[in-house]
Amino acid sequence: MRLSLPESSWARRGLAALSGAAGVLAFAPFEQFWLAWLVWLSFFMLLRAESCARAGFLIGLFFGWGFFLTGTSWVYVSLSVFGGMPFWLAGIATFLFCTVLALLPASAGAAFVRWRPPDAWRQALWFGALAFAADGLRGWLFTGFPWLALGYSQTPPSPIAGYAPLLGVYGLSLLVATSAALLVRWRVGVPVLLALLGVGFGFRQVQWTKPVGAPVSVALVQGNVPQDMKFRPEHFVRTLISYRELVEAHPAQLTVLPETAIPAFYDQLPPEFIDELRQLARRRGGDLIFGVPTGEGEQYWNSAVTLGTSPEQQYRKRHLVPFGEIIPPGFDWFLKLVNIPLASFTRGDAGQAPLAVAGQNVAANICYEDAFGEEIAEALPQATLLANLSNTAWFGHSLAQPQHLQIARMRTLETGRPMLRATNTGMTVVLGAQGDIVAALPPFSRGVLEAKVWGYQGMTPYTRWGQWPTLAMLLLFAFAGWRPRRNSKR
Repeated sequence: MRLSLPESSWARRGLAALSGAAGVLAFAPFEQFWLAWLVWLSFFMLLRAESCARAGFLIGLFFGWGFFLTGTSWVYVSLSVFGGMPFWLAGIATFLFCTVLALLPASAGAAFVRWRPPDAWRQALWFGALAFAADGLRGWLFTGFPWLALGYSQTPPSPIAGYAPLLGVYGLSLLVATSAALLVRWRVGVPVLLALLGVGFGFRQVQWTKPVGAPVSVALVQGNVPQDMKFRPEHFVRTLISYRELVEAHPAQLTVLPETAIPAFYDQLPPEFIDELRQLARRRGGDLIFGVPTGEGEQYWNSAVTLGTSPEQQYRKRHLVPFGEIIPPGFDWFLKLVNIPLASFTRGDAGQAPLAVAGQNVAANICYEDAFGEEIAEALPQATLLANLSNTAWFGHSLAQPQHLQIARMRTLETGRPMLRATNTGMTVVLGAQGDIVAALPPFSRGVLEAKVWGYQGMTPYTRWGQWPTLAMLLLFAFAGWRPRRNSKR
C-alpha cells in the first residue's frame, strides 16, 4: 500500500494524534471494531516514515495523547465534577495521567524505529510484538491500568472475539496489531486478515464450557443514587428504604446489589435493616449479595457481603484503584484536593473462594477488578458464575460505563462463564457465557433486572493455560521480526 505522508514532522505528529483519537471509535459505545485495523495501520505507516528513535517516540507520544485524552476523558469528570477538584487543576491532572499512559506507545514507537527490520512483513511482526508489550505493561505497571487495551475493541460481533477463549485480550491485541501492519502490503495482508477472520468465526462456534444444573432466578438492583447525594447523612435513610423496597418487590433466588450500595460500615447498619434483607432473601430459599464497607480495627475493606439461606460470607476487594481506594506513599496531599470518601481501603487476600450462594459458586469482583483477566480466571474451575458489583456514578454520562461493560464482556469470553453486573447507575446487565448481552436495564434509571441464569462448568484454553500461549506467540513474532540493522547510524 503506497500512500504519501506529510513531509512536515509536525504534520505527521498531528496525524498521529488524530489517528489515536479515531481509534476510540473502535471501542464501546461506538464499537466500530473494523476501524481498529485502519487506525493501527496508520500508526504503523507513520512510524515507518521516521528515521530515528526520537522521531518514533514523538509519533507514539502524539498517538497516545490522542487515544487516551479522548478515550479516558472521564477521568476529568471524576476529578472535577464529583471529586471537587478545581476545573483547571483537574484538567492538568488528567493531561498528566494521559501523558503517563502515552509513554508506553511512545516507547514502542522508539523501539520500532530504532530496531526496525528491513522488510515489511518482519516489520509487521515487530510492530505487533511491541503493541502487545505496550498493552501488557500498561496492565501491570503501578498495579495496572488495562483500560482500552486494543483487544477489547474485538468483542462480538467481531469474528476476532473467537480467539478470546484461547489467547485472552492481549492475544487479541497481538493479532489485530500484526494483521493491521501486514495490510501495508495488501497482496499479503488481505489474505492473512481474511484467514484470521475466518478462523476466528469458526472458533466462535465452539462452546468451551457448558451449563450445569437448573437455572437460577436473579434480580440485579440498580439504585441510581446520585453520587453527590450518596454519602450525605440526610440521604442515608432514603437509601436504605429504596433498596429494601426494590428487593421486596422483586423476589429471586439470587439478588445482587451494587458496590458500596449502603454508604456505611456493615457493623454500623441498623440491625433491623440487615434482618429485613436476610428474611427477604430467604423467601425463595435464596441469598443476597450487596456491596458495603467492612472493617476490623484500623483496617477496612471494600466488600461484598452475603445474607440469606446460605451461611454468611464476604468477598474483600483485592485490586484497589490507586488514588481512589488506596493512596500511594507520599501522596497524602492528594486527599486535600479531592473529596473521595473511603480512600484508604485495605487489599483483600488473593485466592478468596467463590461465594457459595443460591446453589452456585459465584466469583465476585468489585468495580474495575474485572479488567484483570488473569485474576478473574483464578476462581475457575470452582466458580459457576461471575458477578461484578460496581459504582461508576463517579464518571457521570461519559464513555466509562459502556467501556467497562465491554471489558466485562471480554471476561465472559475468556472464562466461558456468565456474568451478573449490578451497578448503581449502569450498566446493569446479564452477560451470557459467550459475551452476549442477555438482558439490560437502561442506564441512569432506578429498577431491578430479573432473569434466569444457568451456572457453567468447564475450562477454556485461556483459563487452563493463562497467558503462556500468547507469550509464546509474542516471542515468536519478536524473534522473527526483530533484527538489529548493521552499520546503521543512530
